Amino acid sequence: MFQQSLFLILARRALAFALCGMVGLAAVAPARAADKPLRIGVIPAVANAATELAIAEARKQGLEVQLVEFSDWVLPNIAVADGSIDANFFQHEPFLQQFNARRGANLTPIAYGYSTTIGLFSKKLKKGEPLPEGATIAVPNDPVNTGRALLLLESVGLIKLKPGVAHQATLQDVTDNPKRLRFVQIEGSQSARTFDDVTASVTYPTFAKQAGLSEKDGLAFDNTDPTNVRRYAIRWVTRPENAQDPRLLKFIAIYQQSAEVKAKLRSLYGDLIAFPW
Repeated sequence: MFQQSLFLILARRALAFALCGMVGLAAVAPARAADKPLRIGVIPAVANAATELAIAEARKQGLEVQLVEFSDWVLPNIAVADGSIDANFFQHEPFLQQFNARRGANLTPIAYGYSTTIGLFSKKLKKGEPLPEGATIAVPNDPVNTGRALLLLESVGLIKLKPGVAHQATLQDVTDNPKRLRFVQIEGSQSARTFDDVTASVTYPTFAKQAGLSEKDGLAFDNTDPTNVRRYAIRWVTRPENAQDPRLLKFIAIYQQSAEVKAKLRSLYGDLIAFPW
């Protein structure tokens, strides 16, 4: 009887000790998670210089942030989906919607970043010079940005599209091409490398600048009405369960509230940028 009682006492003490240990671990786990660097996926872009300014400010406030650079426009979303990084900052919402639909993913945009127009840029033509007959035009190969590029070309009278196709336009929707333009679809993130091989390229100013062109030298720019400003704004994107991550929300607030960040973006894009937040 005594041995059985002693056994019960010891067992209860062991259980109590284990429970205390588990409570202790639960208490420190969130703190350890909060201490981890926030990992943000990006693509090569001159706008990353502004994000680095926000990172420097975050560090002063005790928040460590790391940029993880990817070479294409799909990998940053895959990395968020599989938990390799915490969030990404490189895409507009139509592109994200397409990724989610095609991959069966559920990534969510949680805040606006900057918004830029796209333009028709060329190393072979100066502003005001017409495109020659048979010119070769590079356009992004993903469906969303293909549509946006074709809408730009239609808006300046270079082509006509089937009525009503809007931003879902494809090359098959071109109904009139009076200059017999030849279209080359390229990986959007690689457009800076293709300027020497084409007459002109429809791309974002960030890639034109990487190729040594000024954002002011575009031959044409797409519509910058308020609807497009928000539709094509670069978004902060993460998994639904991370949408309230205090580290991420704090860093976004630092980015959006920083006068230095805004000034840097203005210096990079001039009048071709808006801040929809």
